[in-house]
Amino acid sequence: MKKKAIKRNLVLGILFFLPVIFLLFLYPAKHHYSVLETVKDNVLDVENLLSNTNRKVALKDHLTVLGFFGSNPEHLITEASNLKELIYNKFQGFKKFQIVIIVPENSKPEAKRLKQELGKHRPLQYWQFVYASDNDIRRLFNSLRASILLDDTLSTTEVFIIDKDLNQRGRLDDRTKKEKEKNTKVYPLTSYNCAQVSELKNKMSDDLRVLFTEYREKRKGNFDSSSRRASDLKGK
Repeated sequence: MKKKAIKRNLVLGILFFLPVIFLLFLYPAKHHYSVLETVKDNVLDVENLLSNTNRKVALKDHLTVLGFFGSNPEHLITEASNLKELIYNKFQGFKKFQIVIIVPENSKPEAKRLKQELGKHRPLQYWQFVYASDNDIRRLFNSLRASILLDDTLSTTEVFIIDKDLNQRGRLDDRTKKEKEKNTKVYPLTSYNCAQVSELKNKMSDDLRVLFTEYREKRKGNFDSSSRRASDLKGK
C-alpha cells in the first residue's frame, strides 16, 4: 500500500509540475517577438475630410486599415465583404481600431448603399467612408508605399495598415522560408489584397495581431522597440 501511495504521489507531482516547468521555459521569451515593421512614415492624415457620419475621422492615434474604393465602391462588394468577415469582425473590439475607406466626393450614394449592405445584421461602428477630391485621394495614396497604382476610378483592392503615429506597417521581407533558403531577392509586403482570402487570413490577420501586441506591451512598459525602417533595405 505504501508503494502505491508513493507512486500515486509521484504521478500527481509530475502532473502538477510539468505545466509549471513549461511556463517557466516560455517566460524568458515572453517579450521577444518580431514587430510589424515600418515600411513608410509620414502618411497623410484625413482629419480635414468629411466622413459618412459627418464626424471627424483621423488616422492619428488609431490603428487603421486604409482602403481606396474609387468612384464605383459597390463594384468592390466581394472585396469589402472579405475585409468585413476576416478583418473587421475579428478586430472591431480592439481599442482604437478602425477601417477607413476613401472614395470620391461624388460617390456618397454608392458608399452609403455599400455600408448598408455590409451592415445588414450589425451596424459597422468602426468602419468609416471618407470623401475626398480626386487630387486629395491621389495625394493621400502617394504618401503610402505601394507596389500598385490606383485604377481610373481611383480604386484598388489593396488595403494598408497605418499605426497611431501615421506610419505604414507591413513586412520589409515577405519571402517564404524556402525562398530565403534559395537566397531569393528580398521583396516587401506593403499592402494586403482583399480579393485574396488567404492573404487576409494568413498574413494581414497575423500582422494586425502583432501590431496590437506591440501596443499592449508598450502600455505595460515591456516593449523594446527593434523595428527596422524602410531605409534599412535601401540599395538591396
